[in-house]
Amino acid sequence: MKRELGIARCGLACCLCAENETCGGCNSGNCHGEGFCENRRCSIEKGIAGCYECTEKDCRKGLLVKLKPAGFTAFIREYGIEELLDCLERNEKNSIVYHREGIIGDYDNFDSIDALIEFIRKG
Repeated sequence: MKRELGIARCGLACCLCAENETCGGCNSGNCHGEGFCENRRCSIEKGIAGCYECTEKDCRKGLLVKLKPAGFTAFIREYGIEELLDCLERNEKNSIVYHREGIIGDYDNFDSIDALIEFIRKG
């Protein structure tokens, strides 16, 4: 885990992303989604660090239409970024995988945000 890469503006875990060798994350000069990422653009326009700081709680712009970013964003709103990073780090040490082949991993097999949050918290 590259904790220093933190969490993307949409809530995804840059710190665990398989692309983090070539991407420095949302706030670097080397963001892969710089030209097209709606969540990045919107949060910059609003002057906030990420979707998790937005007052529009039911927003489903950009990647927030997907359960994992929406769930990670909801987790941060409730518990904070540091708690998310701590849980992700602990889970990785316990062989929970963020990405396997491609972009699918253990955090992708949920039907609800609440179930995903519980998995993040308890592994």
